[in-house]
Amino acid sequence: MPALAVADALRARGAEVTFIGARGAGASAAVAAAGYREDVIPLKGLSRTPTIRNLWAVLLAAVATPRAAGLLVRRRAQVVVGGGSYVAGPVALAAWLTRRPLLLTEADSHLGMANRLAAPLARRVTLAFPLAGRSGRKYLVTGRPVGRAVTQATRTAGRRAFGIDPEATVVLVVGGSQGARSLNRAAVEAFGDDPPVEVIHVAGPTQLDETRRLLAARTPGPRYRLIGYLDNLPDAIAAADLVISRSGGSVFELAAIGRPSILVPYPHATADHQAKNARWLAEAGAAMVLPDVDCSGERLRGLVGALLSDRRRLEAMAEAARRVGRPDAADVVAEEALALARPRRRLRLPRPRLRLPRPRRGR
Repeated sequence: MPALAVADALRARGAEVTFIGARGAGASAAVAAAGYREDVIPLKGLSRTPTIRNLWAVLLAAVATPRAAGLLVRRRAQVVVGGGSYVAGPVALAAWLTRRPLLLTEADSHLGMANRLAAPLARRVTLAFPLAGRSGRKYLVTGRPVGRAVTQATRTAGRRAFGIDPEATVVLVVGGSQGARSLNRAAVEAFGDDPPVEVIHVAGPTQLDETRRLLAARTPGPRYRLIGYLDNLPDAIAAADLVISRSGGSVFELAAIGRPSILVPYPHATADHQAKNARWLAEAGAAMVLPDVDCSGERLRGLVGALLSDRRRLEAMAEAARRVGRPDAADVVAEEALALARPRRRLRLPRPRLRLPRPRRGR
């Protein structure tokens, strides 16, 4: 979660950080677990298709703006960092109305709706990727912020966490937090019968039961680990020799840790950003792209076999991933936020002295 990575970097620098979130949002549990205070306001996201519910969402946003402004005043906020979700819109407007500097962060390969609307109000916009039409002094490409769990993950610790032999060959399959049905099916078909390598398969909590039934029809053996969800995904990435995954924000974790990958972009992602993410790593030489429509067990098994049999290529891909990774992105964003929070010193110029002519004395 990029916002938490930035918050941790700010807290490490002595800043007091609080969150404003939407009531019932899924991120609240992660915010609380990280030890941050969160004020919640009632908000709903806008649907991309016209619907009557959007009127309710607009009304909630209008009411949320003065509430957010009041929270900023009560918390004595010196700078506001927007994370790009639908919560960011009213909070960004509240920052502008209360004359607080605003920094926006964009974690995807396109500028989301909330950030597009709020960008004119911001002093600084940090980007995961260079974006066409978004250049100049306001915009700064930092990469996508990743947390300390990513930057500190190691192969040794990862393998110890999963009880895997240091000399074993490990393949990680992960379809994102909600899983990916096509990827799960292909993985079971490719590796479900006594695989010759260690397999860590993160199916996603909503896809676990279905994937377990598919695997039950096979003979996976003890080297196949099927898991619904992982809190320590960076450990799993670090433990792997090769990662097979969707290409959401996890591509920055792959790059920061330095792991070669086979990426299967979700074909219906907003603005096709997963395809753009995958292309970014593939063009760097760090990944291979497998279209979702071609993601079959046979195709996946062939790609994995070819890569694992060519250790030089695997190492070259890993090195390419490390070259484009930006593990310091959270620190860069934090420094930008702190720079905005510091009061600007006004340049004091000496006042010119006016010399009036002295009156002549009469004789």
